[in-house]
Amino acid sequence: MHSYGVRDVEKLLRLPRSTIRALITAGFVTPARGPRNAWLFSFQDLIVLRTAQSLATANIPHRRIVKSLKELRSRLPETMPLSGLSISAIADHVVVREGGNRWHAESGQYVLAFEGDPATGSLRVIEQAQVPVETGTWTLQGIELESSDTDAARRAYERAIAADPSRLDARINLGRLLHELHRFDESEQVYRDAIAIRNDDPLLFFNLGVLLDDADRKPEAMQAYEAALRLDPQLADCHYNLALLYEELDQPKQAIRHMSQYRRLMGARE
Repeated sequence: MHSYGVRDVEKLLRLPRSTIRALITAGFVTPARGPRNAWLFSFQDLIVLRTAQSLATANIPHRRIVKSLKELRSRLPETMPLSGLSISAIADHVVVREGGNRWHAESGQYVLAFEGDPATGSLRVIEQAQVPVETGTWTLQGIELESSDTDAARRAYERAIAADPSRLDARINLGRLLHELHRFDESEQVYRDAIAIRNDDPLLFFNLGVLLDDADRKPEAMQAYEAALRLDPQLADCHYNLALLYEELDQPKQAIRHMSQYRRLMGARE
């Protein structure tokens, strides 16, 4: 079963580490421990973390969140189902949709939501979810599929983007996947499109820099790395890559400066 580290969770769910730690402390998830006692999260943990945060934001009572998530976890599959998965708050209940089925997280009972007056013959089944919770399940499915079917993973990311063009995690993962497949032009376009929507995400610029670096477009790569560092000076890998580029360009002072920053940041993490 695939495991995710804290940095994976930060990128995938767009949750700060402090929030992840708070949700763990609150008992919503109990991740396993890996090398150096690092947290390792399962697919189920990702769903529960995203759900807990979103339900709390939707002002669902804490007691109901705890009860719902306890039952939800016991019913979740170990990996993303091919039919997809979404979780919503309807009034003060948590409802799960898997394929064509809907069920209460607390009881496991299947449910239907109706609108209209049966007496007038205007009854129809609808989605009444007021607070969409797991809108990123296609992104998670893409991650699950990457190791076995890259085409299916690509389609899952594209579906996630089509469903919500503002989602950066799906765009970042799609760009990285295309990069790994050596489809550089397509990968660059994914990143450029994402930057046109959101130009305040350092990971977008960093990934674009790596891509341009691999495409031997060194000056453009340096510009992308510098843009990433303006947004987040703590990106250690960005300092490292810039140090190597400055060394190639015979600019030792700049190379030493960035390598020193890299070593300082890495030392602070140990």
